[in-house]
Amino acid sequence: MRKIAACLARLHRDSKGLALLEFALSLPILLALSLTGAELTNFITTRMRLSQLALHIADNGARIGTGGQLMVKKISEGDIDDLLTGAGLQAGELDLYTHGRVIISSLEPDPDHNDRYKIGWQRCRGDLTSHDSAFGEENDDNLTGMGPIDQKVTAPAGGGTIFVEVYYEYQPLVKTSLAPESAMTEIASMMVRDTRDYSRIYDTPGVTASTC
Repeated sequence: MRKIAACLARLHRDSKGLALLEFALSLPILLALSLTGAELTNFITTRMRLSQLALHIADNGARIGTGGQLMVKKISEGDIDDLLTGAGLQAGELDLYTHGRVIISSLEPDPDHNDRYKIGWQRCRGDLTSHDSAFGEENDDNLTGMGPIDQKVTAPAGGGTIFVEVYYEYQPLVKTSLAPESAMTEIASMMVRDTRDYSRIYDTPGVTASTC
């Protein structure tokens, strides 16, 4: 009995494996915190990139067209196709059109209703076809504007505003459940600064319209 008691006493005093045991117990917690931090960083970065992308599409959409500054610019399907293709290239590894959808709308004054607006044209691209525009479709009229109720944008008299919606299904580094949400939505708008032909979108040979 004395030998057993002495052996137990030595084991009680032995702390050689204590650090290793503590590390083994804390490793899962440290790993979970590290992975969550990495996922949150990736989520925030992705959202920032989508926000910037929506703004760039709106800005470029407000500039496109054929004609000089003193001429009435005409917009073609080729111009819009180039705009959407450029957005996909800018998105890079986000693979925007596989995991998301871009909707571009031209908001214009409604000639049939005072202080109201219409969507002159609308173009879309992306495999996330479950998303239609949340603010109106092509040829919708008598609108008070586009956007959330407290942030609606309008179009100037005789001009237009390009309104962009970007929908994206977040692609996680580790696991979607570590991110705040999986569905991302960003909107942006930009007023058209040039004189533009709003009568129609002109055809471009060999280019298929990216209709919604």
